[in-house]
Amino acid sequence: MEKQIIGRIDRADFPDLGLENIAIKVDTGAYTSSIHCDEIIEENNVLKCYFRDEEHPVYDRKMFTFKDYRKVQVRSSNGILQERYAISSKIKLFNRIHTISLSLNDRSDMRFPVLIGRKFLRGKFIVDPQLEDLSFTSEN
Repeated sequence: MEKQIIGRIDRADFPDLGLENIAIKVDTGAYTSSIHCDEIIEENNVLKCYFRDEEHPVYDRKMFTFKDYRKVQVRSSNGILQERYAISSKIKLFNRIHTISLSLNDRSDMRFPVLIGRKFLRGKFIVDPQLEDLSFTSEN
């Protein structure tokens, strides 16, 4: 499969989560991908959290529950090792559906609700940091 060029920011759909047109930041400095969730609670082998995205009032504070999740060790942008919950989901970019692992993380200090790391990008995409919204514009 030929690698697709993607810019530093874009928009994606997450069909398993019922989310569309979500702003994403592509970050080759990050190994893993993450999605902005808060009030993350594990109870009786079920994980509950709320998706946060003020740009989309319909989705902001949307509650998710997961029965299939895991705990992972992630090194944050400031170098601190953190334990986070992670899920496997689907992402739609360039009209293609891919499987993606997303750690659930409070990204309230960040501009984008979703960060796409190099673990997902590897073998599928080449990043051109001068470009933006390539997937989003190709799907309209």
